[in-house]
Amino acid sequence: MEGSGRPCIRVVSAEIAEDGRFLITQRLPTASLPLLWEFPGGRVREGESDAQALSRALLDRLGVQARVGERLLEVRHRYAEYDLTMAVYEVTLRSSPRTLRVHALAWALSSDFSRYTFPGADQRTVDALLADEP
Repeated sequence: MEGSGRPCIRVVSAEIAEDGRFLITQRLPTASLPLLWEFPGGRVREGESDAQALSRALLDRLGVQARVGERLLEVRHRYAEYDLTMAVYEVTLRSSPRTLRVHALAWALSSDFSRYTFPGADQRTVDALLADEP
């Protein structure tokens, strides 16, 4: 994808698990890919590390302080207008999330993921997560 002349965007997402459930958030109606579900996170800004970007996005969108752990996987996805690289990190929250800059949030079992519509890159992370389950 690199060198294709297309815009390339890097985003980071958090895999947050508690009691066998995963935190997913619904995009705002005014966002690109509106009202689709995703692992929480955001775009990496110029000069930010992945961990800095993910901490900032979680504080901004969910009002939580978080500990960013190891990178679990990285996927690339081609959308119509741009290419996206998404790195998924294991994250532990230090407080309860709120819907500050997301439409909704849910704690979902992985077996319930089929009830939610995810954007292409997020669906690839969901598929990878499910493939790793026993």
